[in-house]
Amino acid sequence: MDKVLMRVDEAAAFLSVSRWTIYRWMEAGKLEGSKVGRGSVRVFKSSLDRLVECNRNDVCKSAV
Repeated sequence: MDKVLMRVDEAAAFLSVSRWTIYRWMEAGKLEGSKVGRGSVRVFKSSLDRLVECNRNDVCKSAV
């Protein structure tokens, strides 16, 4: 079963970037996420997949 939400460290490992890059990309709107509980942040797996696909095809420059 695929996870719908990923912790920031899991998302960072998935994309081979730092945790801080994930936070910056979320703030910039490149990744979508949600706060869970008191201060915990989760990243939507679908937004990670979309970011990878857009960069692979170089077709989503305006969307990302």
